[in-house]
Amino acid sequence: MFDLYGYLENTSQRIEALFQEILPDDGSRIVKAMRHSMLSGGKRIRPGLCIAASEAVGGKADDVFQAACAIEMIHTYSLIHDDLPAMDDDELRRGRPTCHIAFDEATAILAGDALLTLAFETLSAIGCAGSKYAHKEIAAVIRMIAGAAGFKGMIGGQMKDIASEGVILEPADLQEMHAMKTGALIEAAVFSGSVLGGGTIEQTQALTNYARRIGLAFQIADDLLNVEGDPALLGKAVGTDEKRRKSTYPGVMGMEKAKHFAENMVEQALENLETFDERAEPLRAIATFIIERKH
Repeated sequence: MFDLYGYLENTSQRIEALFQEILPDDGSRIVKAMRHSMLSGGKRIRPGLCIAASEAVGGKADDVFQAACAIEMIHTYSLIHDDLPAMDDDELRRGRPTCHIAFDEATAILAGDALLTLAFETLSAIGCAGSKYAHKEIAAVIRMIAGAAGFKGMIGGQMKDIASEGVILEPADLQEMHAMKTGALIEAAVFSGSVLGGGTIEQTQALTNYARRIGLAFQIADDLLNVEGDPALLGKAVGTDEKRRKSTYPGVMGMEKAKHFAENMVEQALENLETFDERAEPLRAIATFIIERKH
């Protein structure tokens, strides 16, 4: 049986080692704040997906670690900003003080900004002298990730989330919001892994379809955990969505229908992997883990 926890732990260790190489502690406040959030643990699902997608098409993990690390920087920046008083106003993240609590609000804002820009500096380095990739491949990856992180992706989804507080969204509108807020960066991670791993157009499309569905399942699972999760395992407070009157899948569909919908998304995601061999086993395991996780 595939050891997903071992796989993700190995990914996490290598991502953290690469990040520390990219950003060693120079004693400055801004670097300490960036490292505080990036090295605070977490499941590392997005870099894991990037690496697993590369392996599924016959590529190597080493080929995509810079891209995977950059994607995790973008994800971490979004968490720093999500936790700010003007956003979700959270004091804990992964069981540790959030960046603005550990430092201060201004430092947290700048640390998030710095991680976002460092991510693209890291991505652009993939195409520097000695690269095995064509410029069009690097450009495609950077464009995909930039779009996923921007106003048509994650930021746009966050804006919709804020604007919909106190409003009951229709299921289609809720799905669109979360496809942007959560799904876009997950899709970009898988796309990047496939392209940099040498995947064909057909393979990349199948993997992108897979990612679109697990991205939605991931958000539904998050919504469910915010209702019935264990704060000790989550490392953050629960019940916050209801307090902020956010539109969520349990709120719109009910707990059981939301769980069934997430399961259906995972089933469809796995169908998109039917043409792949055992090298796609990590992707299959991640899809199942997404709806079974407790944190």
